[in-house]
Amino acid sequence: MREILHCDLNNFYASVACRDDPSLKGKAVAVGGSREERHGIILAKNEIAKSFGVSTGEAIWQAQNKCPSLVVVPPDFKRYTYFSTEVRKIYERYTDLIEPFGIDECWLDVTGSRRLFGDGVEIADRLRDEIFKEHGLTVSVGVSFNKIFAKLGSDLKKPNATNVIPYDRFREIVWPLEVNRLLGVGPATERKLRSLAVFTIGDLAQIDCEAIRLRLGKNGEMLHRFANGEENSAVLKSDFKYRPQSIGRSVTCPKDLNTFEEVYRVFLRLSEEVASQLRRENLEAQSIAVHIRDNKLQVKEFMSAVDTPIQSAKILADEGIKLLKRNYSFENSLRSVGVRAIKLCDHSPEVQLSFFDDRMKIIKQDMLERSVDGIRERFGESAVVRASLMNDFKAFREQSPSTLGHPRLSI
Repeated sequence: MREILHCDLNNFYASVACRDDPSLKGKAVAVGGSREERHGIILAKNEIAKSFGVSTGEAIWQAQNKCPSLVVVPPDFKRYTYFSTEVRKIYERYTDLIEPFGIDECWLDVTGSRRLFGDGVEIADRLRDEIFKEHGLTVSVGVSFNKIFAKLGSDLKKPNATNVIPYDRFREIVWPLEVNRLLGVGPATERKLRSLAVFTIGDLAQIDCEAIRLRLGKNGEMLHRFANGEENSAVLKSDFKYRPQSIGRSVTCPKDLNTFEEVYRVFLRLSEEVASQLRRENLEAQSIAVHIRDNKLQVKEFMSAVDTPIQSAKILADEGIKLLKRNYSFENSLRSVGVRAIKLCDHSPEVQLSFFDDRMKIIKQDMLERSVDGIRERFGESAVVRASLMNDFKAFREQSPSTLGHPRLSI
């Protein structure tokens, strides 16, 4: 029988903030976005804040109404990345089968480590002890025979705990739980399951598989297997590289966007990041999606195929604005926008050229942007800036240290 751990660093962002600033000890603390840049929501909170009902995703003012003494600190992603990396090094003392699930969660397969370090519970307790002693952070660890129940185990007992869901007792422990506790059951799926009188994980496990397949398709079959303990996917090695299904970027703008010209400039900046990652992954997009949220907080997304697979920022932005113009007429100003490359395929430099399409133009644009990638990699992101974006982003107005002493180019 396999032995799988799921390690979840408790209240990670807030815990790092409290660790770095001892004056926050004993206080209700939350990590929140910038109000000035209109990201004024709670990103994370500690246990004390949680006891007041503060929840992730709510507005800072709502959280402070619940907890007037709440201390809100800005996020520090460099520190989060640092501690995530350091904790991963501790995991690597016990196994090389480590699969990340976000910056603060990992699955570990310790089946082959038991002769050296003891069973899963012993390894889990050692991990918790070492992480706290070396970094001052706590972690909850679920121990089970598959990834789904290992994660459920860590979710059920927080903070700083080891929780076991063994094979011979999983029905007793798991089946009475509400179905939304199962990984993969979000609000929309939960509503569909409730329409089938599925309220608990046990209900899901015992419903006829064909009925669930007809209502939810392949996703329903998968969830039915999860509920019955039949998930057996491998924990992937730490050096395994996922092939992304899509690559996207979005931003909440400091001020509302009122014209397609304004949106296009934002699309162009976002597309540069998307295209750069496409090139790093050696992928192309066969379709594009644009995401918008207006000043009434209504969210819409539009998708469209492109004639030729692309990985160029300019073409992504051009296609994105065409798609938006076909589907939106500025009934309301836009608060946030996003661009996403979807239906990804391998990049193929050897394509048959046609004088009846724009493939040669696309190739020239790709060559230009690859050259820009090289300059930015060597001298910094702001070493080369599109002239149309020079006045739009603070990052382009302030040279980073890596570009000091070098000319900034515009294209």
